[in-house]
Amino acid sequence: MRIGVITFPGSLDDRDAMRAIRLAGAEPVALWHGTHDLQGVDAIVLPGGFSYGDYLRCGAIAARSPIMAEVIDAANGGMPVLGICNGFQILVETHLLPGGLIRNDHGDFIRRDQRLRVESTDSAWTSGFFVGQEITIPLKNGEGGYIADESTLDRLEGEGLVAFRYLDVNPNGSLRDIAGLRNERGNVVGLMPHPEHAVEPGFGPDTRDAMRSGVDGLTFFTSVLTATLASA
Repeated sequence: MRIGVITFPGSLDDRDAMRAIRLAGAEPVALWHGTHDLQGVDAIVLPGGFSYGDYLRCGAIAARSPIMAEVIDAANGGMPVLGICNGFQILVETHLLPGGLIRNDHGDFIRRDQRLRVESTDSAWTSGFFVGQEITIPLKNGEGGYIADESTLDRLEGEGLVAFRYLDVNPNGSLRDIAGLRNERGNVVGLMPHPEHAVEPGFGPDTRDAMRSGVDGLTFFTSVLTATLASA
């Protein structure tokens, strides 16, 4: 399986995402924002960072870059797409996921290991978890507060489209503690925490077993590998 990772000007975590894909057993493929070529990949990751310097709004310019026209068409055709942090911001700017992301309610950039509860496993990227599972994924953002109007929030809750919810503390003021979403079809997932930073023992969040031993993020990438191969 080949999973593309798109690099935009200002991307930070594209190499980390490619490493996570490799550790999961798939082939990472580097994609460039300025082309229309998805190179025949089977899935796509929009990585974290500060695309285009976060000018205008986070993700707003990247959402209009050339390759995103192809990503939107691919996502609408059923291709799995994962948006991480800035990638989540890009997904809402393209309207592949609803709502918006604004400045953290406390006004500061935050970096912490964040506990999450898995709310939905009905997606290509979350099928390896179980509903109610508690995981720890690193978080780092300055504009991660999820917002939507009440009718949209009620629809997300009612249709089971909330994929992850913050536990213990809401780090950025996200409404209803929403940390991540999926679309109705289950092929598009976006979240603010960074699963690619929790894929390798010795480099992830601390656990009760050992310091930096957390690898909960690897399940995102093994899930899409399993789901895609099963549907082939």
